[in-house]
Amino acid sequence: MDYLKLIRNTVLTLAAAFVIFFAPVNEKEASAESAYSIDELKEVSSKYLGVRYSYGGTSAKGFDCSGYVRHVFKELGITSLNRTSSEMYTQGTKVKKSDLEPGDLVFFNTSGKRISHVGIYIGSGKFIHASTSKGVIKTSINDKYYWGKKYVGAKRIANFSTAEALVADADDSDVDNTPEEE
Repeated sequence: MDYLKLIRNTVLTLAAAFVIFFAPVNEKEASAESAYSIDELKEVSSKYLGVRYSYGGTSAKGFDCSGYVRHVFKELGITSLNRTSSEMYTQGTKVKKSDLEPGDLVFFNTSGKRISHVGIYIGSGKFIHASTSKGVIKTSINDKYYWGKKYVGAKRIANFSTAEALVADADDSDVDNTPEEE
């Protein structure tokens, strides 16, 4: 009888170890089709508002535009983004400006030659990005004086759940449309 208990306990232990060993670390790694939370996107991207711009910066001590985007996405569990804005533009699925959803990456030509800036679309015609002149800020994507003219395109890297709505504040008091220094 003790022999049967020993076999049963051994089998149960091995089964539990198998389940634990092969279980995904988190649900986002379980499937490439996972939806990411818009609320998480809002929380993570906004916590860096005001962090200064630093060329080549990839941390909260200072970000450049692609370093900021990559850092935010990494915190959300998306680790496959390339390092520079022009390299990021080669990733994901192309999205029409009229079809933008929160979490889409938006790209700009600020240098006159190629993709040179990236930000994260957050809804209501706004994007959040690391500005060379003001650090991490929210800006209108359709700003007629600067960003609207520099817009190149957008890419969808991940699907953010649309069950929740990320609506930027109705007033534009948190939006900075100051033209970049060139």
